[in-house]
Amino acid sequence: MHTFIQTLNNYIWNGPMLLILMATHVYFTFHLGFVQKNVWKGIRLSFTPEDKTENKLSCFTALSTTLAATLGTGNIIGISTAVALGGPGAVFWCWITGILGMSTTYAECFLSFLFREKQYDGSYTGGPMYVLDKGLHKKKTAIFYALCTVVASFGVGCVTQANAITETAYSLWNLSPSITSVCIAFVIGMVLIGGSRAIQKVCQLLVPAMAIFYVGSCILILLYHHAYLGKACMLIVTNAFNPHAFTCGIAGGGLMLAARYGIARGLFTNEAGLGSAAIAAVTSHTQSPKRQALVSMTATFWDTVVMCFITGIAIVSHILHFPDSAKNTSITGLTANAFSILPYGRLLLGLSLIAFAIATLIGWSYFGKTAMNYIFPKGSGKIYETLYLIVIFLGGITSMNLVWEIADFLNAMMIAPNLFALYALRKRI
Repeated sequence: MHTFIQTLNNYIWNGPMLLILMATHVYFTFHLGFVQKNVWKGIRLSFTPEDKTENKLSCFTALSTTLAATLGTGNIIGISTAVALGGPGAVFWCWITGILGMSTTYAECFLSFLFREKQYDGSYTGGPMYVLDKGLHKKKTAIFYALCTVVASFGVGCVTQANAITETAYSLWNLSPSITSVCIAFVIGMVLIGGSRAIQKVCQLLVPAMAIFYVGSCILILLYHHAYLGKACMLIVTNAFNPHAFTCGIAGGGLMLAARYGIARGLFTNEAGLGSAAIAAVTSHTQSPKRQALVSMTATFWDTVVMCFITGIAIVSHILHFPDSAKNTSITGLTANAFSILPYGRLLLGLSLIAFAIATLIGWSYFGKTAMNYIFPKGSGKIYETLYLIVIFLGGITSMNLVWEIADFLNAMMIAPNLFALYALRKRI
């Protein structure tokens, strides 16, 4: 299975999907007049509530739910994987994906806001499936997208995160993956019992705290390697376009390999083009689709332009300072090596990874449940949550290599219907 999916991904991600995704990011960047220039306005709006209406979500709460789903193992393990397999240049392409991807995130959130539905309790639900259904009257395509979202929530949002937690717990405390998986399922289950409101409250509290903790740790690493920061930035840029790259024990295949892993990991972490961010965006109480789209766009900025890039710089500068650290290590060990220079660095990284993964498990459970409720409007929520907890356990004891390949494949399956809707309704944005 691993060999088959890997072969399929090599075809999809080494050409067609890279071109389609980057072309979409570039197209909407020009179509929306470089909406990225408004990122600071979006950041300001995310902290400026329109009102304090009870039982309705603020823009920041919707943004926190999105970031909970996107700030996951892709920011830590994903970047380490990209650098190990694609060379330092993969960091550059991941960063470019984040900058250009902000326009696509804006577009998909704006459209989903236009076609969201109000629920009996006054809350809102929506996403690309509602855009396909209500905006294009493509019910079957909408169901296909919703089905892909449900399956992806088990893979992208569940299996990869649970596996990362169990591996981290085993490495730090020698805990059995089975025991850790049961504990994870119990914690997530307690949150799910509280419903959507509990998910959103947990995300609102957890996301800022874990982001500040992780970024602070990375800044300390950069200060330690301050003499190598200029060289690291130069290496990242030159390696991104070098046809034959070999640096400090890490082999890179030049433009295509660096772009393949940089863009794939960039997409995995910021999800621009998948449409998942729009599922959280539509829950905001604001009545302005432009306002919420600007706020939601900042999720891609924080996730990839800031978090992934600072992780990549920390890894590459550490390799330049200690070249031997890049030899004879696992692909997920590069980030651990960078953190090793900090007091209790291994523990700090492990706690960061666990916090990120738990947040993603919570955020993607909301995406998957929303999609499941679209397909089966009555009585499907509890069934989905039960399956989700079971998959958490299974994910914790699954091979990590297979997990990443499945995640890349599921990402590709969600992109096609979402991009179809974006292009078909582009004049509405």
